[in-house]
Amino acid sequence: MKKEIYLAGGCFWGTEKYLENIPGILSTEVGYANGTTKNPTYEEVCHKNTGHAETVKVEYEDSIIGLPYILELYYDVINPVSVNRQGGDTGTQYRTGIYYTDDGDMPVIEKSVEELQKKYKEKIAIERVPLLNYYKAEEYHQKYLDKNPEGYCHISGDKFEKAKLAVDKSKKFPRKSKEELRSRLTETQFEVTQNSATEPPFQNEYYDEFREGIYVDVTTGEPLFLSCDKFESGCGWPSFSRPLTADLIRELEDKSFGRLRTEVRSSLGDAHLGHVFTDGLKEMGGLRYCINSAALRFIPKEEMKTEGYEAYLALLNADVSKQD
Repeated sequence: MKKEIYLAGGCFWGTEKYLENIPGILSTEVGYANGTTKNPTYEEVCHKNTGHAETVKVEYEDSIIGLPYILELYYDVINPVSVNRQGGDTGTQYRTGIYYTDDGDMPVIEKSVEELQKKYKEKIAIERVPLLNYYKAEEYHQKYLDKNPEGYCHISGDKFEKAKLAVDKSKKFPRKSKEELRSRLTETQFEVTQNSATEPPFQNEYYDEFREGIYVDVTTGEPLFLSCDKFESGCGWPSFSRPLTADLIRELEDKSFGRLRTEVRSSLGDAHLGHVFTDGLKEMGGLRYCINSAALRFIPKEEMKTEGYEAYLALLNADVSKQD
């Protein structure tokens, strides 16, 4: 479904260029929003106190990229606590703002800003209000940096490249309902991932699997572990020294069976995976992620491209220090 949001982030030349690079964003347009005059010119916005903010109209495909993720990417190219200033540009027209046309977006925006506030001591200065008015800017401002590659921009070039690779994992690897999982998974896979069961040691699919490849969440398909981080621990279950990235895993205190352990669950799918212990190989960091085979799906290296995991091939032989 196509949706829209309006984002003010300083000079709209760079903000538009950044946003148009993001997969799932269908179109961008620059204009002037939430001011006090009709059909303002650039000169009036800059020098005649019209109250308008330089703004980018964003149309996006909600099935590919959601508003929470768009806002995360937007925050990455603004100073969210700066008032009426971004980069070297100063004035009310350079204020930050999120302007919405769908009232249902308001709680999503507020929740997103609440999470952002936790990272700052200063108050977040981003304006969050309905779109009151919007006027398309002059044609020479549209796709300005495409027309003028050496033109002024307050956003660094590496941010544009990063935007091209952005993937909203919550859309690509959506969490399934228990009803859907019950119909798709085996009984063991369902009991392990949904009811925190444990499969028998040495009688599971991947405890002795050491081919090159990637291990993904069986419930969502999200990548979790690489074969280069797998080692033989002798415990009878797959053992990994680390997940692909720390944010893929949630750790919870587990007091079941009269023991204190640390449970690990997938962040997106909320599937029970297993537990993490501190008796791993010292040369691999000392941790042992003891994971149920039933919580994983292994994709061999030679099948990763056709399965849609080509981007992870380079990590198989990469230095672990570069995987953070």
